[in-house]
This record gives sequence, C-alpha cells and structure tokens, in this order.
Amino acid sequence: MGRRRKHHVQTSIRFPDKNGQQRGRRRGEKWRGKAPGRKPKLLGRPGSPHTTRPEITRRSAFHIVLRVNREVGSLRRRHMYRAMRAATIAIALRELNFETQGAFRIVHISIQRTHVHLIVEADSKEALAKGLQGFQISAAKHINREYSAHAGLERRRRGNVFTDRYHREHLTSPRQARNAMAYVLNNWRKHGEDRRVGRARNDGRDTGAARWNVDPYSTGALFGGWKQRVDAELLWRWPETYQPLVVYVPQSWVLRTGWTRHGRVSFHEVPSVAHVR
Repeated sequence: MGRRRKHHVQTSIRFPDKNGQQRGRRRGEKWRGKAPGRKPKLLGRPGSPHTTRPEITRRSAFHIVLRVNREVGSLRRRHMYRAMRAATIAIALRELNFETQGAFRIVHISIQRTHVHLIVEADSKEALAKGLQGFQISAAKHINREYSAHAGLERRRRGNVFTDRYHREHLTSPRQARNAMAYVLNNWRKHGEDRRVGRARNDGRDTGAARWNVDPYSTGALFGGWKQRVDAELLWRWPETYQPLVVYVPQSWVLRTGWTRHGRVSFHEVPSVAHVR
C-alpha cells in the first residue's frame, strides 16, 4: 500500500475592512466569532437592525425611540429638561424643509432616563430623516451645554449624545396610534418613575412627579384624550413654574381623531413591556 499523500494547508491573506474587522477565513477553518458588520455603538444592547423602510405618504405618523449615551446620565433632571425643551422649540420654529421635502412635526414626546420617545408626523422619507437629524443635533447641542454647566466643566462637552440607529414604528391604523399614545405618555409608569417620592435631592433630579397624574417630562399635560378628563372644560392646570414641551397639534387623521375609535387613555395604564423592544 502506498504512502498517503501529504496535503499542504493553503493559506489566504485576510485584509481588514473599514471597521478593522477581518473578513473571510482560511480554507477549512471554522468561523469563530461574530459575523462581520458594524458593531452597535450602545454597549450591552443590540442596535436596531437594518430593515427596508415602508413608503411614506403625506402626513404619515410614526413612533420613534432615541437612545442616549450612558455618559450623559439621566435625562430626567431639570437642566436636561431645559435642554430638551429648547430642542423642541427649535424644531417647532423651523418645521424643516416644508416647501421642498415636506413638513416634519413632533406631536408628543416622553423623556425617560436613558431614552426619548417621540410621536411625529412627516410628509416624506426625506422630511422624516432631516427632521429627526435636526432634532438630534439641536438636542445634543443643548444637552452638552447644560451637562457642562451643571458639572462645572471649563470646556464644553463635545461627545455624542444619541447612540446607534433609532427604532421606528409606522402608525398606520387607529389601534396602533392609540396604543402608541398610551405607551409614550404613560411610559414613566412602566419604569416606575410615578412611584418616586417627591422630596428634594442633591443630584438635581425633579422627584415632584409623584404628585402628578401625568408625567411632567412628557407632553401629557397637553394631551386632550385622557379618560379622566373627558368632561374637562379647560386645559390641564400646571404650576406657574412649569414650562411644557413645545409640540404641534396633529394634522394626520390617525393621530387627530382616528385613534379615539379604541377608547381614551387612562392615567393609570401601565404600558406593556413587549410593546417596544
């Protein structure tokens, strides 16, 4: 019997891609590690996947979730609220690229510690992209300014504020719109912010929210669809020192009247954990 022929292991040169990852592998070598591609910027949590976005028609409604860099800390503080309010004013004054790319409007907003929920309207894909980009840029500028002033830094913070891709849900039905409104406006109950004791703290966090039926870090005080206020003749009465976030009145049918087909929203609804990742 003849001697078995020796097979030499063939090698291949692997060049790193633009992200510094080694693409490909040697012949016969098993893949060890994660698949190539861009890593999520938010550590410990996968980013929103790349998916084909649906077509956008005039006055389309969306639920948007923007996640915040951990270095920024909690957004549920008075100085951070001022920064976010300034960003809503900037977007409301512009109504970005109305003539060329269509209108972009923020209808509702909810500020949580590590993320921000938005319900918006957009007339086109370009208007949505430009509008969200403008809001993030304005919010990041004001947040970095407030962060630096509150921390007593000599130089203003210049790091990124919002991380990874945003989550987007297209609200195409009245039920979707109603559930999104309840989820966004009552999101503080999901995270237990409504149970915090209203006492002063040294970290600047406003814990007086425990005395409210609606989240003061949201547009709940501007919402006219609360179940408990169906017979109310006047808008919500807030303290003289409170300055609400600045948003637009909805123009789309689904956010204006369509959602009411499935009932008003109660103060005490606790959003489902499974509604949004």
